[in-house]
Amino acid sequence: MGQKPSVPKPGTKIQVIGAGLPRTGTASFSAALETLLDGPIFHGGTQATLGPPEQIKTWMSALRHWAADTASDREPMLQLLERQLDGYAATTDSPGAQFVPELMELYPDAKVICTVRDPVSWERSMNQIMHHTFLWFLKGVLLPLPGMRHFVDYLGLLSVQWIRLYEEEIPTRQTYYRHIEWLKEVVPEDRLVFYDVKDGWEPLCAALGKEVPRDQPFPHINDGEAIDKIASLHIRRGLTRWAVILGGLAMGLMWVLY
Repeated sequence: MGQKPSVPKPGTKIQVIGAGLPRTGTASFSAALETLLDGPIFHGGTQATLGPPEQIKTWMSALRHWAADTASDREPMLQLLERQLDGYAATTDSPGAQFVPELMELYPDAKVICTVRDPVSWERSMNQIMHHTFLWFLKGVLLPLPGMRHFVDYLGLLSVQWIRLYEEEIPTRQTYYRHIEWLKEVVPEDRLVFYDVKDGWEPLCAALGKEVPRDQPFPHINDGEAIDKIASLHIRRGLTRWAVILGGLAMGLMWVLY
C-alpha cells in the first residue's frame, strides 16, 4: 500500500470495494483494511507499479474491453477483474475506483467505501502525480523494465476511462465532484459509505461491523512521499538497466573492432 505490493491469499474474497480516487488517503485506508479484514489489499497504484508485470497487463486488457463497451467485451472484462482480484480482501485506488459497477456485480455482498478529502487540496495533490507521469522521457527510461515498460500506455488507457466518466482530460476539483455524484448514481444508498481517513478507526469499524483495534494506532501513510519514492526508484532502475545495456553493446563493439 504505497510501500510494497500485497500478495494474494488463496480463498480470500473481496469484502470492500474502495471507491475513493487516488490521493484521498487510499494507502492509509488500505493498511487499515488489511488489519480489519485480516487479508491482503489490492491497492491499484502500488500493485501496478511494484507488483508482478502480469497485474498491469491485466488492467490494460480490462480497460481496453471497458473502452470498447460492446456486449462481447463485457464478459471477458468481468473475468479479467475477477482473476485480478482473486485472493484479496479489498481493492482500493484506481482503476478499481472506476470499475465500481462491475465490481458490485462480481461481489454483491461487498461494501463500497469512498475515501474523501478536501477537493481543493486533492486537486493540488493530483498535480504532483501529473508531474511524474507526464515526464517526456519516462517511456524511454522505463523500456528495459518488465511491467513498467507498459506504464505510460497504461496511463493512456486510464485517461480514456477518466475522460469518459468525468469529461475532463486533466483532473481538477470538478473531477472529484463528478466522481462523488457518479457513485451516488451507480451505488445503492445503503451500500455506499463516505469516509475520511482523518477520522480514524471508529467510523470505518462502524461501517464494517468490526471492533476498534486495541492499542493499535490508525495507520497514516503519506501518499505523496510514497509516489515520489516509487517514481525515483523506477527512474533509477531504468537508467541503471540502460547503462548496463549500453555498456554491454559498447564492449561488444570494441571486441568486434579489435
